[in-house]
Amino acid sequence: MNFIEVGAGIPVLALHGWTPDHRLMLGCLEPVFAARPGYRRLYPDLPGMGRSTAPPGIDSTDDVLAEVHRFIDAEIGGEPFLLLGESYGGYLARAVTRDRPDQILGVGLICPTVVLPRARRTTPPHQVLRSEPGFGDGAGDRLLAEFEEMAVVRTAPVLRRFADEIWSGLELADASAMSRIAERWELSVDPDKGPPFTRPSLILAGLQDATVGFADQFGLLPHYPRATFAVLDVAGHNLQIEQPALFEALIDEWLDRVAAG
Repeated sequence: MNFIEVGAGIPVLALHGWTPDHRLMLGCLEPVFAARPGYRRLYPDLPGMGRSTAPPGIDSTDDVLAEVHRFIDAEIGGEPFLLLGESYGGYLARAVTRDRPDQILGVGLICPTVVLPRARRTTPPHQVLRSEPGFGDGAGDRLLAEFEEMAVVRTAPVLRRFADEIWSGLELADASAMSRIAERWELSVDPDKGPPFTRPSLILAGLQDATVGFADQFGLLPHYPRATFAVLDVAGHNLQIEQPALFEALIDEWLDRVAAG
């Protein structure tokens, strides 16, 4: 898999969501790690996304997970590491945690996908809580339509980050590969199967997240007894760019807990 590496020290693996690329995670996490030396951040493009290819043999989330494990073996080996995942990446991160519980120092889940079929998710209706006049001036129609579909905060700074960190990756995704993998989107083994993960965890959800919701994420708490669970108001599925100060503070506090442990 194509990836970006930043810094040196304890490995941190960050898995983005469905169809963006590594820039989603790099954009929201680097402001935190810039002030915290001693971490080697690994930002891969998942198969079929960004600049990572997905040959015909990769046609399910099980296959994507296998590629993530191969990446870990190649780039991290048996070294302990921190793990973060956003949305679909959070679904994968839970499975990696299941498979490598003794190797992971802590896990962070950002708007994680919990219920796979959209029709079964508990989600609020989409709403816009903050907007400024002219926020989309100069933006292309396709970019603006994609942004407005889920934006809870419609301001020029949030749109700019969406364009740089999310839209830029969406444009590169292999539509054929995405369609193929989506046919077998659910993992064959429950990502939370096995004993609870007892190291410091973080679960972040957006109160206005109309994509995966926030209510279903409560069901993760028994499996992550050391989790801080935060539901952020004025935040949708892209809470990391809609509530950046809160997001960065909570990531920072999670890193403090991991370090103390």
